[in-house]
Amino acid sequence: MSAALPVTSASGLPPLRGRDAELTALRGLLAGARTGSGGALLLAGAAGTGKSALLDLCAAEAGDLLILRARGVACERDLPYAGLHGLLRPLIDRLAALPKAQGEALTEALDLGAPTGRLVVPAAVLTLLSLAAADRPVVAIVDDLHHLDAPSREALLFTARRLAGEPVALLLGARADVWAGAVPVRALECLDEKAAHELTDDLVEGGLPDELRAALDQISRGNPLALTELALALTPEQLAGTAAPPATLPREGRLWRAYTDQIGDLPGPTRNLLLLLAADPRVDTATLVQAFDGDPFTALEAAEQAGIVEVTGERFRFRDPAAGPVVYHNASLLARRAAHRSLAGALAHHRLRRAWHRAAALDGPPEELADELEAAATATGAPCPFPELSLAYERAAELSTRGDTKATRLAAAAQYARLEGRPHRAHALLDRLRSGTISAELRQQAESIRARLELRGGETSFARDELLAVAASLLERDRTMAVRALVRAAEASYLAGDHQRFVVIARDALTLRRDDDPPAIRLMFEYLTGMAESFRGRHAEAAGPLRRVVELAPLVHSPSVLVWAAVSSLMLGDDVQAFRLSTRAVETARALGAVATVPQVLEFAINSQYWLGRYASAAANASEGLRLAQETGQRGSAGQHLGWLSMMAAVQGDEETVQTRARAAIELAGAHGVSIAGALGNWALAQIDLASGRPAAAVQRLRPTARADVRNTHLVVQVTATPHFVEAAARTGERHQAARALRVFERWAESTGSPDRRALAVRCRALLAPPGEADELFRTALDLHHQGFSEFETARTELLYGSALRRDRRPGAAREHLYSALDTFERYGARLWVDQARSELRAAGEAVRTTRPKAAEELTAQQFQIARMVADGATNREVAAQLYLSPRTVEHHLRNIFAKLDIRSRVDLVRLLT
Repeated sequence: MSAALPVTSASGLPPLRGRDAELTALRGLLAGARTGSGGALLLAGAAGTGKSALLDLCAAEAGDLLILRARGVACERDLPYAGLHGLLRPLIDRLAALPKAQGEALTEALDLGAPTGRLVVPAAVLTLLSLAAADRPVVAIVDDLHHLDAPSREALLFTARRLAGEPVALLLGARADVWAGAVPVRALECLDEKAAHELTDDLVEGGLPDELRAALDQISRGNPLALTELALALTPEQLAGTAAPPATLPREGRLWRAYTDQIGDLPGPTRNLLLLLAADPRVDTATLVQAFDGDPFTALEAAEQAGIVEVTGERFRFRDPAAGPVVYHNASLLARRAAHRSLAGALAHHRLRRAWHRAAALDGPPEELADELEAAATATGAPCPFPELSLAYERAAELSTRGDTKATRLAAAAQYARLEGRPHRAHALLDRLRSGTISAELRQQAESIRARLELRGGETSFARDELLAVAASLLERDRTMAVRALVRAAEASYLAGDHQRFVVIARDALTLRRDDDPPAIRLMFEYLTGMAESFRGRHAEAAGPLRRVVELAPLVHSPSVLVWAAVSSLMLGDDVQAFRLSTRAVETARALGAVATVPQVLEFAINSQYWLGRYASAAANASEGLRLAQETGQRGSAGQHLGWLSMMAAVQGDEETVQTRARAAIELAGAHGVSIAGALGNWALAQIDLASGRPAAAVQRLRPTARADVRNTHLVVQVTATPHFVEAAARTGERHQAARALRVFERWAESTGSPDRRALAVRCRALLAPPGEADELFRTALDLHHQGFSEFETARTELLYGSALRRDRRPGAAREHLYSALDTFERYGARLWVDQARSELRAAGEAVRTTRPKAAEELTAQQFQIARMVADGATNREVAAQLYLSPRTVEHHLRNIFAKLDIRSRVDLVRLLT
């Protein structure tokens, strides 16, 4: 029994998300029919894109019109005029009013399906609708036009072209727009991300968890019917996260049946070829030709004409990937095995895929097939797009007859499932492993995998305790793995903001240190030592171990170990080196196929980009990290990426986006014990408060605290955010607290030698300095900024310095710095800081002309940025690429911009903004 709850509109029909433009066009036709000036419109789109839903809604809203409805049926395609018979039955008694020739011809067509003459029946249909509309406007709705018999379709298209000036609306739905030109067509694209999420929120009470939402998005790809059927078929266990998300469309659903019917209409050879594609989605054309018994191109042509497949590069693929499982599961077991056997024969050059297809075809003794598959998987390594290594090891385990071998292969499958970002599959495999009798070594391995899954997808304190238990159990047998588990336990404490526990774990781990440790283990020990000293405020003592971590980095190749080197570089203030190391970690993770690791290492690439002032790149990485974290069920990592996205939005002064993303980050932080995510969100909110002239609110958010249990508190973020706290506290008069926080920040900044961090420390001292002393400090801060990388923070210092000079009645000196700051803020699109700089310039006696038109003041920062780029001539795709959005999201924003500004075109936008 599904826990999904459909939500209906006032008309009793589900609300249509993402179809505003189509509804407006259809309602316009209904209004035209009511006023005597009707017309026709064809809705064209793939199965499930919402044609029927739109037509149903129009019928529901046309209660004052005479409604005629018909639907094309595949089994009646060869019955001439069957479609007209269904549509015109309510008007049979009006046939006598037609001119004699038309009446006789239409009667013969509807009764016998065999009229005389081609023109007379279409003319009779037009006349009949016109006569009926003389009493009451008519709306004629015909769905599935592609299934309609040809004579009926010709008559309707003839009528559609002649409805101008008639109180008749003809609304058609079809899977293709092959009739474009014959009638106005509106193509239905898949829903954008926003509309898709709104639809699932309508269907499922309380919404969906991120991982489940990502799984549904991956299958449906914005198809509203697919999304609806998937959401309504979710089980309570899937909604609760205790069962794996669905992998295919529901087999009892309308869309599955629609694909079944569509594929069933294809010739037999075409269906056989599609089965090969379904059995191996990565098959290239050359292999397909070799595996197929017959002429593959003739078979493919039929599938391509039907819209089932498309050509991309050197291979064919399903236009909708959801159709592949339909083809595969509808085939008989014998046919599937034959397809796998053919593919195995054609893939002699690809060891793993050949072994996979042989195993799927059961082409030999099971144990031999299992050994072959395991050997091929071990030799291939990652990345492996198909079959994934987790699937390969799982299949090898299923074919195994020896208990110990089966368990070893299940453990390997679970480990690869974790790395591939499939936590539910990993948990299911671990449960199967736990249910059997296994060795102590395998049990420890399984618990280690489970703890790693919990670290990023569950609750950090539980993961820490699990990892500590794993480390204790491994000490006697595998010291290297025990040390890794201890570092992971320390990492859990870091994510949770429990730095005291980090210090304790580091102290215990260091008792295991040996002089002959390999580079990776030495790096871990140095990392624990350096970070523990940093958390104790002993930055001078931390510098040596942290530098040794960076020196050891070239000798290791694990992306997670490289991340620790990147963190060490950040603590040392070497942002360029941190970016290099984190970038190398990302590239290594991708090369290894460790999808789940990518969002984790991206967190530190973003951190370094933030310090380097590369905000656009940081936002792009955060967007990718958020998507991957959601898809792989890593809620803690998703929270951090949301926190960073809110930080980037704060730079632009987009308060609406900051509020949305920061609140989401804080919510995830509270649910999973990842206080660093909440602290980032809180910091972003404080920056918006500061930029909006609410310093007291900013102080309240950033006030330092030593209590580890305070929500949204994290020592590293707390120290890093000190410049914003000092600025806010200086404005509210809380100078004592600001000075105390600054002392902590200064010790760290001075230990790094970083010009950017030292500049911020000196800027803070300038803000707290007594009259007469700030000037020299501001100049020193600017000198240091010019040696660093962050243009934005340089501009912030210039703004503060210019403001201080203006208050000191030195407007001439102030203007130079204020104009420089304004130029930088405008280049960064930092809306609120632009406003502050202009306000200060006006106060300094300058008549500053705003570059933001008054009419655009109600737009959000992101909307204004999009509007400005479009006005400069950028296409939606170019805007999307520059802002790291999807073209559909840009289109959605553009519609809202037009509505807010009460304009209708890009030409109007250019005129308004220039």
